Amino acid sequence: MSPMPIVEAVDLVRNFALPSTGLRRSDRRVRAVDGVSFSIHQGETFGLVGESGCGKTTLSRLLLNLDTPSSGRLQVAGHDVRSLRGAQERAYRRDVQAVFQDPYGSLNPRHRARRIVGEPLAVHEGLRGTALRERVCELLRMVGLPAEAVDQYPHEFSGGMRQRLAIARAISIRPRLIVLDEPVSALDVSIRAQVLNLLRDLQRELALTYVFIAHDLAVVEYMADRVGVMYLGRLVEVATAEQLYRQPRHPYTRALIRAASLTERSAGDDEVSLEGDVPSPIDPPSGCRFRTRCPHAAERCVRESPVLDRVEEGHVVACHFHRQIETTTPRSE
Repeated sequence: MSPMPIVEAVDLVRNFALPSTGLRRSDRRVRAVDGVSFSIHQGETFGLVGESGCGKTTLSRLLLNLDTPSSGRLQVAGHDVRSLRGAQERAYRRDVQAVFQDPYGSLNPRHRARRIVGEPLAVHEGLRGTALRERVCELLRMVGLPAEAVDQYPHEFSGGMRQRLAIARAISIRPRLIVLDEPVSALDVSIRAQVLNLLRDLQRELALTYVFIAHDLAVVEYMADRVGVMYLGRLVEVATAEQLYRQPRHPYTRALIRAASLTERSAGDDEVSLEGDVPSPIDPPSGCRFRTRCPHAAERCVRESPVLDRVEEGHVVACHFHRQIETTTPRSE
C-alpha cells in the first residue's frame, strides 16, 4: 500500500468574481483554476509550467493557504485546507513554507538575518537567546552563508545570497512541503545553478517535498521528478520529467518545449511556435481551451472538452487526438 501523498487536489476550483460596473451587477467570473486534480508524494519535486495567466500563481496561493478554493478538495501535509482553523492553521504554517521569486521583496528590509531566520524558530519551537542564535548560524551554514552574516540586513547581501537567506528561513522549522515560486528567475545566470544545486542537496538531506513553479522549462527538467503543464486554469498533461521532455503528447506541451529550444526544429514542422495570445479566462473557448491555437484542432475540439487520458504509467494528457500525434520528439545534443 503506497503512503498517503503530501498533496492531494481533487477537482480544485478557484473563481474570482468581476466587480460590478455602474448600477449593473456582474455575474462574470475569472476561472483562474478550473477543475485541477493531482497528487505529490513525500520527497518528490512536482514541477508546474505554463504561460503567464495559466493559473500557476493562483494554485500556489491555494497550496500556501493564502487564498481559499471556491470548490473541490485540497489536502496538504494531512490538513484539509478548506477547514483550517486556529491551532490547525498554525500547524499548517509550520508544515508548508515558501520561497518566492524576488528575495529582496520577500524579506523584511528592517530585520537582520538573525531575526528573519530565527522568527519561525521562536514562534514554533520557542527558542530564545544563545540557543536561537546558534541554530540560526547553523542554518546559514547549511545554505552556504557565513555565520557572521547573522547580523547583516538584506540590502547587505547579493541577490543570490538573499535567496539563500530566504531558503534558510523556509527550512528553519523543517517543513513537509516547500512551494518554490520562480525561485531562480530573478538571479544572474551564473548564480542559478548554485541555488538549484543547493535546493537539491537540501531536499536529499532533509527529505523535503517541493512544488517547483517556473517559466524556464530547462530549469524544471533539471529539478522535477514529475511535471504538470497548465493552460488556462487546467492541467493538460502530467508526466514524469523524462516522459514529458522526451515524448510530450499534448500540442501545447510540444510547443512550449520547442519554444524553449529544447528540441530540434524539423522541416515543415507546424508545431514550432505558439501563435496568438492566451484567451481570456473570463470567457474561455468552448470545448478544448487550446483549440484556438492548436494546429490539430477539429470540430470535436469545439464541442467536447477533453479529459486527462492515461498514455502510460504516470503519464496522462487531455487531448482528443494525442494518439494520432507523432510522439517522438528529437532532443538537441
